[in-house]
Amino acid sequence: MSKVLAVIPARAGSKRIPNKNIRNFLGKPLIAYAIEQALKSPIVNRVIVDTDSPKIAAIAKKYGAEVPFLRPANLAADKSSMNDALFHLLAWLKKEEHYVPDYILLLQTTSPLRELKDINDCWDVMQKTDADTVLTVCSTHPRLYYLDSKKNIILVNRPKKISPNVQDWRPAYILNGCFVYIVKTKSFLKEKSVITSNTKAVVCDKWRSVDLDNLEDWALAEVLYKHKKAIAKRLKNL
Repeated sequence: MSKVLAVIPARAGSKRIPNKNIRNFLGKPLIAYAIEQALKSPIVNRVIVDTDSPKIAAIAKKYGAEVPFLRPANLAADKSSMNDALFHLLAWLKKEEHYVPDYILLLQTTSPLRELKDINDCWDVMQKTDADTVLTVCSTHPRLYYLDSKKNIILVNRPKKISPNVQDWRPAYILNGCFVYIVKTKSFLKEKSVITSNTKAVVCDKWRSVDLDNLEDWALAEVLYKHKKAIAKRLKNL
């Protein structure tokens, strides 16, 4: 049986939503949703929360996750790389426990509308294809614009012939806060990135792809979570 390590990153320094990872989300700390989901997943053998905060660590352990150490401060700054933190975690586990997982399942706390099915769908793709990474995306508008320093509009991925009809454009997708990343450990260590050169995607519902980056996202996610069964049923019957 493959060793699948679920890693839940939970840095303490959130500025747009203070104490985001342990803030109350409809009755329990936000991080609890990711921990409980990982523990319920039949593919997961181990669940670790990677944090620099003793307070987050205590709450994570209360909900059943392991916190074998606190992330060093130099890997927990605003500009710190998740890849570097993950390298540190794997190195620590190998040195201290002689433990090397076959796969890493990375679950962000900021995706409370993620479902077990999303994890299972990614795992199915990983098992049935040659993918080194499988992650989740959602659809977005195909016409994406940037503004330069002079506020000039720049059309990204401009086609040779621009059609006013959206249906004529190639479908576009964005990472959805990434509900789910699954990566082969060997591939991650080789390429030094969770998103490898052989990455495949699973498309998730757009309405569930809320990434909690600010308070507006938080309020929207609470409404959607409260009514998720009704919304799913309504969409199915349209």
